[in-house]
Amino acid sequence: MKYYIIAGEASGDLHASNLMKALQKKDANADFRFWGGNLMQEAAGGTLVKHYRDLAFMGFIEVVANLRTILNNIQFCKEDILKYNPDALILVDYPGFNMRIATFAKQNGIKVHYYISPQIWAWKESRIKKIKRDVDEMYVILPFEKDFYEKKHSFPVHFVGHPLLDAIADRKPINENYFREEHLLNNKPIIALLPGSRKQEIKKMLSVMLKMVERFTNYQFVIAGAPSQEYEFYQSFIKNSSVKFIANKTYDLLSISYAALVTSGTATLETALFKVPEVVCYKGSSISYQIGKRLVDLNYISLVNLILDKEAVTELIQHDFSEKKLEKELSKILDKKYREKLFIDYFDLERKLGGKGASKKTAELILKA
Repeated sequence: MKYYIIAGEASGDLHASNLMKALQKKDANADFRFWGGNLMQEAAGGTLVKHYRDLAFMGFIEVVANLRTILNNIQFCKEDILKYNPDALILVDYPGFNMRIATFAKQNGIKVHYYISPQIWAWKESRIKKIKRDVDEMYVILPFEKDFYEKKHSFPVHFVGHPLLDAIADRKPINENYFREEHLLNNKPIIALLPGSRKQEIKKMLSVMLKMVERFTNYQFVIAGAPSQEYEFYQSFIKNSSVKFIANKTYDLLSISYAALVTSGTATLETALFKVPEVVCYKGSSISYQIGKRLVDLNYISLVNLILDKEAVTELIQHDFSEKKLEKELSKILDKKYREKLFIDYFDLERKLGGKGASKKTAELILKA
């Protein structure tokens, strides 16, 4: 079969790459053309049409500023899909772009599979009408999404479990001593800094995170570099020579970290699944934040808290993301009693996510559809 896959972010690249591997195991004649990243290219070959680093625009202001580029990409994508004429179109999250492509594909008789649902339970619930109209098969990865679709909106979906469980379980374990030596790390416990993957969010998050270095001198701070950004971009923020930078090895870093400061997004869930105590951080532009605040109806912003339906990890959002509050919350997650309570929540989180096998289940369902 011919598969056209669209993933517009780093997390989508990861999950789509594992899905591609699973499809190859089930379909010896699988042929891929895709929008995504290096992981997808390495996983199954095929043709990379556009890299996600050229598609990532964060917040309302940034999207408006780059609207012409976005519209040109959408038009090019439509033409490319028709030229390739796939047996299945697989959309991976990235709703602003992918929902438009779903409508186009449906109109042209191309089967639409949506892997990792748009978060319409958080905002833009009106998108359910388009999903019902344009999506043939929806594969959801969060336990509460199945009830949302089926009980609230009478739209059948497949709960396949969370693909992060596969990604983490399938990785090769590292030798901590060798890893520290390779990256010139000392023997102090590591506090990982995950400031995000987009330039806009890194600029807002990293400078505040780095203020903690001089206040927690018994720890080694290490920045997890995003695969979409070059080291030169981070250099302007790193003024303390004791801070280390490791690119494209976030999972390896988390596997040996004692604590983490994490920008809101998929990384908050990844950190929790590695059983690393974390503080969740978020700060956007004032205008984007005010607009989002009025549109999003959620009690929490991190996936950890949303899935557990309680504040298991502290969230420092917008004005709460300050040096003083970050120092206070970082001190808390270094406390032994606080950590023990958090570990219990983390194990409950993993149980609710449904176990391994999301990629395999989704591949099987796509082939059966």
